[in-house]
Amino acid sequence: MSLLQQAATEQDDAARGESFTKGTSPIVWATVVAAIVVTVGIAVYVISGQKPPAAAGQIIDVWVHPMHSVSAGFDANGVNVPEESIDQILVFAHVKVMNQSKERIFMHQIMANLTLPDGVHSSYAAMPKDYERLFLAYPQLAPMHANTISPDTALEPGDFTDGTFVCAFRMSKEDWDKRKDLSFSFAFRYLPQLSLPYTGTITVR
Repeated sequence: MSLLQQAATEQDDAARGESFTKGTSPIVWATVVAAIVVTVGIAVYVISGQKPPAAAGQIIDVWVHPMHSVSAGFDANGVNVPEESIDQILVFAHVKVMNQSKERIFMHQIMANLTLPDGVHSSYAAMPKDYERLFLAYPQLAPMHANTISPDTALEPGDFTDGTFVCAFRMSKEDWDKRKDLSFSFAFRYLPQLSLPYTGTITVR
């Protein structure tokens, strides 16, 4: 092959390469754009498909009242029994619970959860009748009385309930002071449990 023929062949190859590049560039860009559009579409679908929790809540305030008492020394039949010293911590919490879903939800249980060095201790919230009986039995607690919230409550879509409940832990004030954390849990029928940690100030009354 002569140098002239070789030069012509190289020129033709270059031309074909340039033509190939010009012809495929729009395809490459179209593929990239399509991939971006698909990715964005998937992200929008996933985000839009994520619903907020059905229930949300807020712990507004928490206070405690240590109680020390001694048993009467006799049982219901009047038989003498050894006196027993009883220490309790009454935990009062003012809370607000909201229904963020589009369906009615049913709350059926409230618990206070206390983490101590030996593990987690839990106590159920008193029902409204028991809440009121507490203040009848201990008139000195009257300053702490407030509108109560029932652990057994139905909430319509967009509705909320707020009020105070009380839980009792049988322990001394010294044991209470060893707590690592405090949280509250709200159980709903057929729905995940709502757990709310409390890191605010806890006053002693």
